[in-house]
Amino acid sequence: MDVDGTAVTQRLRELPGGPELLAVAADYGGVELVGGAVRDILLGAVPRELDTLVESDVQAVVDALVERLDGEATVHERFGTALISSPVAQIDLVRARAESYPAPGALPDVRPGTLEQDLARRDFTVNAIAVALGGDGAGQVRATAHALEDLQAGRLRVLHERSFIDDPTRLLRLARYTSRLGFEIEPHTAELVAQALTAGALSTVSAARVGAELRLALAEPEPSSAIEEMARLGLLQAIHPALDFDGSVVRRALRLLPADDGRADLLVLASLLLELVVGDSGAARRGRSGSARGGPAFQLLSDWQFPAPDRDRALAAAGTAAGGELTAELSPEMSDSRLYALADGTPPEGVALAGALGGAESEQAAARWLTETRYVSLAITGEDLLAAGVPQGPEIGLRLDAALAMRLDGRLDDGRDAQLRAALEACI
Repeated sequence: MDVDGTAVTQRLRELPGGPELLAVAADYGGVELVGGAVRDILLGAVPRELDTLVESDVQAVVDALVERLDGEATVHERFGTALISSPVAQIDLVRARAESYPAPGALPDVRPGTLEQDLARRDFTVNAIAVALGGDGAGQVRATAHALEDLQAGRLRVLHERSFIDDPTRLLRLARYTSRLGFEIEPHTAELVAQALTAGALSTVSAARVGAELRLALAEPEPSSAIEEMARLGLLQAIHPALDFDGSVVRRALRLLPADDGRADLLVLASLLLELVVGDSGAARRGRSGSARGGPAFQLLSDWQFPAPDRDRALAAAGTAAGGELTAELSPEMSDSRLYALADGTPPEGVALAGALGGAESEQAAARWLTETRYVSLAITGEDLLAAGVPQGPEIGLRLDAALAMRLDGRLDDGRDAQLRAALEACI
């Protein structure tokens, strides 16, 4: 594959933050565009971040970019990295380094190195390509063996035999890149995947690091595709034997999920937890509340360090779909009042999963809830009932619920007076 490095730098000039990066590179030696940024530009895509390698004074380059971009820098001194964020761009800088692994699955020990050493430490050949941005060598392309031919062929290949043993999170990244790029896995790399799984490589990685990789997969434009690839490669079972993924169910659920308040990432995450939640008998009884604190699903998401709001919403969705009355009763014949009673307060991800698990007729009922029924409301409030003489207490809510049920089932129009009368006359 012939690569014109000058064309890469010209394209960089058109991207947010690119002109500023090129201007700084002109003032400092040894600044290279590298990794995913080069890969994506060569594929005709827009890079998510401008991955940049610096062989000289990293801090000076960071300071110069922060000033030009009016941004902020987050520096990780242990790994010689910095993330520069600004309103217009995000640039990842890394000091050229060599690294070694003190034990399988451990974080690497790093030391300053050359560009060649830095490229050799990377995960896959297609991410080990660099283009010089400044100086006399501007536009020069350097890459590891096979990198350019693998990029042209759409192939993912690790750089050395122990790659997945040294850093088993590369297994999860392999699934993510396979899904996002549509690349095939090079045959020997596939053999190394199988060998690493047989050796229990993922068990050597902390739960926090596994969680970080899962969040990256769930943040992909097609999170279900990334997780499905993990399942295909056997990675989910290696992470936890109760993790399971049914791609056909998830795709149906995603079609039901509303765009305004549904989250595809949490629906996919909840789908992974279904077997764990079914095994938590308390969660099965509770249904809408999901797994109990301290239960296996709760503990797993906590170990993975998912933010508490995301953890709790995914658990509630899984509990709704796996163990609640909603899943058992969803049908086109279900009245809107019954649907409301069962689904109110549940996350949309749970209703969508419940519908998909139940088949076509359940999907119809779930779609009705997600698009229509949950938006039905009354023109009266508890204040109206208090003003009409209803004493403060549970009776207020019971009368409002009775009026809403009538409204949902088409037995009450949307007029305020009719609704107030119905609430006051309700038998509770």
